Amino acid sequence: MLRYLPFLLVLALWIYAFVDCLNTPEDEVRGLPKIGWVFVILLFGEVLVGPLAWLVAGRPRAAGATGSASAGGPRGGRPAWVAPDDNPEFLRSLGKDGGRDASLLKEWEADLRRREDELRRRERGEDPTG
Repeated sequence: MLRYLPFLLVLALWIYAFVDCLNTPEDEVRGLPKIGWVFVILLFGEVLVGPLAWLVAGRPRAAGATGSASAGGPRGGRPAWVAPDDNPEFLRSLGKDGGRDASLLKEWEADLRRREDELRRRERGEDPTG
């Protein structure tokens, strides 16, 4: 079983590099165009040159290594994603529609009461219109 381990490690690294390259946005790829990196990884995957070259020279650098986090976010200038419960703009937007929602709920409740009354009148054999 151990004789297959080197092959499996090479295969795992090759698959990781290939999928990572495909998932990386075009504008973040370094060195070559993205399609060039795909060919390098595919053609030189057996000898580890392609995947290692991608990891060293083509892959975007980590935010901490380049200092791009201070430039607006971990992706080189893009703002970082913020969870809704931490986003003040989202929390403010929740309070704007509160009055409209309450009036809509009252209308629905009144409509439901009216329909229930109509059904009760029908069950008793009364005229449902009034």
